[in-house]
Amino acid sequence: MRLSRLVGNRIKEAPKDAQSSSHIFLIRGGYIRPVSAGIYTLLPLGKKVIDKVEAIVREEMDAIDSQEMLMPVVLPAELWQESGRFDTVDETLLRFKDRNNKDMLLAMTHEEAVCQIARTELTSYKQYPASVYQFQTKYRDEARARAGLIRVREFTMKDGYSFHTSEECLEEYYARAHKAYERIFARVGMKDFLSIQADAGMMGGKVSHEFMAISDIGEDTIFASPCRKYLANREVATTALTFEKEEELALEKVETPDAESIEDVAKLLGTTEAQSAKAVFFQSDDTEDLIFVLIRGDIEVNETKLKNYLQINSLFPAEDKAISAIGAVAGYASSIGIKEEGVRLVVDPSVAESSNLVCGANEANFHFKNYNHKRDSAFEGEITDIATARDGDPCPVTGAPLEALRGIEIGNIFQLGDRYSKSMGVSYLNQSGKAETPIMGCYGIGIGRTMASVLEQCNDKSGPVWPISIAPYQVHVVAIKPKKEGILDHSTALYQELQQAGLEVIFDDRGVSPGFAFSDADLIGAPFRAVISPKTLADGEIEFKTRDGEISGRIPLEGAGQHIIAAVQKALADARNI
Repeated sequence: MRLSRLVGNRIKEAPKDAQSSSHIFLIRGGYIRPVSAGIYTLLPLGKKVIDKVEAIVREEMDAIDSQEMLMPVVLPAELWQESGRFDTVDETLLRFKDRNNKDMLLAMTHEEAVCQIARTELTSYKQYPASVYQFQTKYRDEARARAGLIRVREFTMKDGYSFHTSEECLEEYYARAHKAYERIFARVGMKDFLSIQADAGMMGGKVSHEFMAISDIGEDTIFASPCRKYLANREVATTALTFEKEEELALEKVETPDAESIEDVAKLLGTTEAQSAKAVFFQSDDTEDLIFVLIRGDIEVNETKLKNYLQINSLFPAEDKAISAIGAVAGYASSIGIKEEGVRLVVDPSVAESSNLVCGANEANFHFKNYNHKRDSAFEGEITDIATARDGDPCPVTGAPLEALRGIEIGNIFQLGDRYSKSMGVSYLNQSGKAETPIMGCYGIGIGRTMASVLEQCNDKSGPVWPISIAPYQVHVVAIKPKKEGILDHSTALYQELQQAGLEVIFDDRGVSPGFAFSDADLIGAPFRAVISPKTLADGEIEFKTRDGEISGRIPLEGAGQHIIAAVQKALADARNI
């Protein structure tokens, strides 16, 4: 491709709304252009990178016996009504009516659609296990699209689904898929990624892993032991915090005027936030009971853990009238003297196993000192871990301090069980001719997000430093002052030789100033660069360098093509054999 013909301009300045490196360089380099918030056009450079990511994913999915198919992005609501998700997923699911007034949706995931296929195509145990995947446009009506392709509304997803006759079969295939994902992210050039234990969320299922690209712009928090034997998302991370029991002191009521917060009470009484019991109240659309949580004052409630324990889908702060209805006083609340009816009391071990804490007296401007839960609470409640892990907390596996990392979710895999297959009426005939329900696995990768995440890890101040496996072009040939005698001829000859050898080459034939040409080359980010100029040609040489700076110097003009071809082929082989 001659750069003079390439569709997509390089831009000198970073867009005002771009904060992340990938967003800045994908716009500046002419890879993407915004259409609306969270919706982008892929220009030719961007499409080439995406195609290469997809090719790697396709190879690895085919290698674990998965078959490619394609399902519609527009689905009838009745499919999602069968699974029960049409009315439970929030506004991120875009619902609409067609011209016949039929409820429709833009699919954000395809469990229901693949189950519809399985109902007609996977009817005998002889066809199991079975795995299919697709590359399909998805739409999620995100409220806060951000960071270019990191969080968008329209995107391409590789989603795969497997069907099995036993848990053992699912677990075996799940392990194969996990290894395939590790190979995919290594092959696309991800420098630092982790597979972590995760919450299944709206997908459901018992076991889930997320693949995270480590990045300061990541929205997810990952807790890792220094040796990385323990890895978990913030939503499910646990710690090995211990709580010492002391001799129980007498309960003492003290005046705490205008001290409603944990911080204010601790300051007034000369204690610490860790010496207090914090009362937090929630309500849910899934239960009429008030949800009353007790947790140590220096620890935050992990709402995902709480929802999973209570088996509910929603949580929101409770209204004051709901709190007062059980005999508690907002800002001065505790479990002392409350009504048991109409409330679920959930107590974190940080309170249940600690002694002599400060807690509310359920009376404005008063607190109790020396609260001991099992002795003083109106009732014991349900004791379970609902604490949010913190940076420096002891690891539950090694005991070493946990490190909080930021990550971008680039892929996820789930053991779904029969949540969808059962509700969707998928069945097969076993060896005895009896109908049984298969169990499922689910395997997703965000293609555009993967591209952007690689760029977050592979860039310098001037632009992308693309891994050769997904670079839009492998070699960038630059002709400096092509009107000078011999420059254009030699540059064109090298360009054609490399192309004939099967290399992907971008040729800057424009005759712009060297600074302009090199700036554009940095923004395109090809791994190898060959520069022919009057100065180098006079010495019978060309400049040859790599984008990452590991190689930089001159090579003889004669034989330069074979030298470059060998270097590219070696780099490609190394990338494939990761």
